[in-house]
Amino acid sequence: MEQITEEQIQKFENLKKYLKELGSVAVAFSSGVDSAFLLKAASDTLKDKAIAVTVKSGLFPKRELCEAKEFCEKEGIRHIVLEADELDIEGFAENPENRCYLCKRQLFKNIKKIAAENGAENVAEGSNLDDNGDYRPGLKAVSELGIKSPLRECSFTKADIRALSRYLGLSVWEKPSYACLASRFVYGERITAEKLKMVDRAEQLLLDMGFRQMRVRIHGSLARIEVEPDGFERLMQEENRLKIVREFKKYGFAYVALDLQGYRMGSMNETIGKKSAQD
Repeated sequence: MEQITEEQIQKFENLKKYLKELGSVAVAFSSGVDSAFLLKAASDTLKDKAIAVTVKSGLFPKRELCEAKEFCEKEGIRHIVLEADELDIEGFAENPENRCYLCKRQLFKNIKKIAAENGAENVAEGSNLDDNGDYRPGLKAVSELGIKSPLRECSFTKADIRALSRYLGLSVWEKPSYACLASRFVYGERITAEKLKMVDRAEQLLLDMGFRQMRVRIHGSLARIEVEPDGFERLMQEENRLKIVREFKKYGFAYVALDLQGYRMGSMNETIGKKSAQD
């Protein structure tokens, strides 16, 4: 077993106590490390009174849904798949700065309905304390709809979640951070099914080439690649560079660029003014 701190053990105990008090819960499960850890804790604590709900849509690659199904099957957790088309949400496709709010509000309304139909008194999502440091309009929807955020309530950081996930033997403990494909679009650029597919295929190529923590941001016909700086040299090797350019152009991109700042969370939010970030 890997070593964890006394503080992390205490947080884990507090989490289990919090979940027990909920009585029953439907966990919004993306297959990422945060929601997987929360779902595992909920299942271990509440047994069959914890269910998982995963959204199937064009905003998430098929691999994420497959991983969600495999996780629930392995852990013996009841899993419900909610089919959605976020492009039908009024205003979403125009990609305003509150895009995430519009999306999360509609999706969590649907998840609450599923929860009620399946005897779950609460809906929970997996945001943690580190999410408080970025522009996260989706958390406004979470608050308005009364969605529970157990990991934030129990003061979990990403590092805590990874450490405890590893301790519990969860295979996702070192899985790279992920976010929906809409986060690859510069605000104001219309989101379409075609462009979502372009980004999905481009990122899958980089994953297949061994790049783990990365993003492909879309700016019109330009693809801006973010990888961690230690991957710059490998990406720029002649064979790899030419392959990426060739394939990205097949997907529909006219230009391919490497972001010299490297991967960082929420880089599209860097264009948002301080006033918007505080709203």
